[in-house]
This record gives sequence, C-alpha cells and structure tokens, in this order.
Amino acid sequence: MANIYKNAMFDLTTTNKTTVYTCPTNRTALIKTIQITNIHSGSVEVEAFTTDSSNSDAEHEIAHINLASKTIENLVKSTMVLESGDTLKLKAASANNIAGIVSYLEIFDEKSA
Repeated sequence: MANIYKNAMFDLTTTNKTTVYTCPTNRTALIKTIQITNIHSGSVEVEAFTTDSSNSDAEHEIAHINLASKTIENLVKSTMVLESGDTLKLKAASANNIAGIVSYLEIFDEKSA
C-alpha cells in the first residue's frame, strides 16, 4: 500500500494538553512540520509533548517557546518519527490564541512473514 502525505489542523481552545495527532496502528509517521501561529495581541507560551506508546506512554517535552504576537514558528527543527500509537500534544498558556497545522508522512508498516 502507498505511503500518504497528510496534515492535521488544530486550534488550541483550552490551556490543557491537546492531542493534535496520534499515529495509527501499523504505521510510522514522519512529522515534517508543526507550524503554530499566534493570533493573539500578546505573546503566548507554547509547549509540545510526545508520548511513547511502547514505553508505558512515557511523555517527553520536545519544545517550549514563547511565541510573540502575530508570529509563526515551526516547532520541528528536523524530521521527527512517531511509531504506532505514539501521540503529539500541544499546550498553550492561554486559550483560543494558537492555531496551526502538523504536516506528516504516514508509512504503512510491512507485515511480518
């Protein structure tokens, strides 16, 4: 089966950690960009986390920035790999001010013989 380029758009409507992408079963995802936009008139603190489903859902902070008003930032500085069941979460210090898009390639895992 073919690999698929996809995107997931999001709006952070709360100050809680929000899951913006979960890698599907039997796939590996190559995260190319996590582009965030601050639509607020002031700066907003933004954090990104991944959970590792193969390690009891261990959570790791992968980015922490203070995004200035009306600016855009990419939280991924090179390709990030997520395995089946791993998640990407974002958290903003204020609600309804951060929006964006995650761009990724999903690779279908080959079945064992």
